[in-house]
Formats: sequence, C-alpha cells, structure tokens
Amino acid sequence: MNRFEVITPADLASASQLLAQDGHVAFAGGVDVVDLSKQGIASPTALVNLKGLKELGGIEVRPSGELRLGATAKLSEVAEHPAIRARFTAIAEAAGETATAQIRNLGTVGGNLLQRPRCWYFRNPDVNCLKKGGDTCYAISGLNRYHAILGGGPAFIVHPSNLAPALIAMRASATIVGPGGERTVELEKFFTLPAVDPKRENSLKSGEIITEVIVPASPSSVRSHYLEAREKQSFDWPLVSVAIAIDRAPGAKTVRDARVVMGAVAPVPWRSPEAEAALKGGPLDESRARAAAEAALKNAQPMSDNAYKVVIAKVIVRRAIMSAAGLEAA
Repeated sequence: MNRFEVITPADLASASQLLAQDGHVAFAGGVDVVDLSKQGIASPTALVNLKGLKELGGIEVRPSGELRLGATAKLSEVAEHPAIRARFTAIAEAAGETATAQIRNLGTVGGNLLQRPRCWYFRNPDVNCLKKGGDTCYAISGLNRYHAILGGGPAFIVHPSNLAPALIAMRASATIVGPGGERTVELEKFFTLPAVDPKRENSLKSGEIITEVIVPASPSSVRSHYLEAREKQSFDWPLVSVAIAIDRAPGAKTVRDARVVMGAVAPVPWRSPEAEAALKGGPLDESRARAAAEAALKNAQPMSDNAYKVVIAKVIVRRAIMSAAGLEAA
C-alpha cells in the first residue's frame, strides 16, 4: 500500500471539494477501501473521512411512513431496527445477511451500495482486465463459476451488494450531493451495466457523495422478504439473492403489485418485470410462484461453468415469493 493521509472535512461541502481531487477516496466503514488498497486496485493519496458528518448518519421512520437511511448508518443498525424489521422486512433481512457481525458493525449503507465487484480477475493485482482498463474480460474463457448469467457483457461481474436488491424492491431512491448541487436518483437507475462503461458500476460523479437513501411509505398490505443462497452458512458472498415485495388485495388475496429483484446474477441488481407480470392479477399459490421464477430466468445466458446458478435462482425466487406471502413453499 502507498502512503496516504486521512482528512476529516468540517462539512459536506468541504468533503465534496476534497473528493473531486485526484487520488482522494471516501472513507466511512473502510471495509472495501482497505481491501482494494491492499490488492493494489486503489492507490489513494488521501482518505476523506466522512464518519463525522452528522447529515450522513442516522435512521428515521418519518410520520408519513417514509424511511430515511443515512449513508453512514451501520448495517447492524439497519438489521436490528424494530420499525425496519416490521415495515421494511426485506431491507432488515438483507442487512442482517451481510458478511459477519463484526463487519456489519463497521460497514455502512453507502459503502454496501458502492463496493466494487469481487471478481477474482478484477481483484488480482497482476491481471489487467477489462474493468481495470485492459481489453479482455478473462471470465469469458476462464474461471466463471461466480459470474453473471443475466445482463453480462462486455464484462461479466456480478454486483456484490446484499442491500441493493432489497432497497430497489422497496422503490428506494438515493440523495446525492456534489459540486453540481443535489440530485435524487431512483436506486434502480443508479447502477450501470458494463455495456455503458465497463470500468464503473454506478453513475456517481467525481466529488459526489450519497448522503441518504429514502424508501417511500408502503401500504400496510405490502409484504417483503429477502433470501439468499451461499456455498457455506458462515461468512460468504451469495451465489444468488432475491428481494420480493408483494401487495395483495385483502380478502381475495389477488396480487395487485409485485417487485422481484435478484442479486449476484448480473452486473447490476437485476429487476425482473417478467416475474412481476407473472405474479400480478391473480391469487398467489405455488404454481404462480413457480411461473414467476421461470419467467425471472427465461433470458438467462449462463457461461461455461455457472449454469447451476439458473437452477438455484429459480428455487430462491420461488421460495422468497412464497415466504413474502406467508405461504409454505415446497
């Protein structure tokens, strides 16, 4: 690692100005920044410490029912918050599945959304892959067991965030502050595919900072669930994850609205309008959940060594739908 300094800005405007300078990197929980620096992928000359900026912290469920997550709110705080567990269940579940308890006590909402891919070619300091400015995605002809089955190309990384699919399923947006002022973006549109720019995963610009994530109030009839499959039950990144939000009419139990968002299957959190369409308009049962799972993966294009992900994803989507609806899955 190269030598660097740590700068603690007095306010958000100063932090933005500092982060617009070359070599300056944001620092809050520091989990991914430390990894990237050790691996030679990031070489910061200065870490801009955001932890002391009060406007970035906190969790608030407002009288309107809207949820505010400060960018530096800890994942453990999100997972354990009683109101989030009760009213935004998938978000609490996703935060609680992230990494280990120690990392959840350090990791932040913003950091989880902005972490870089875990692709072993990208993380290898001796490999100049497409995401690092090279001309080849080595996963195409190499080891691709954990790579994308949807939305890949020209790079085939998968987005590593546990929290992002759940937030997108709950229609969250991010507030971003930078040299150009403040802007709000739907979280679903914040992440970018490699086809747009293989070297980046989101639309954050130089000097910009995510200050908060806003989740709109949901009707009391909405139920949500987050589920993931891992190779081991101890600390591991998911092979496949899915977040479900379902709104069913009282009495008839007809599905009025649904959101199905998968993680670890594509370079961005992958929302499936096809699965949502398969769920809407009728009562929810095992056959409808199974049809939605098939629809979610109908466009999958597995690589040479990851077709197993398609099978797992179908099962995980079906089970998550059933669980969100309070039904028992086979």
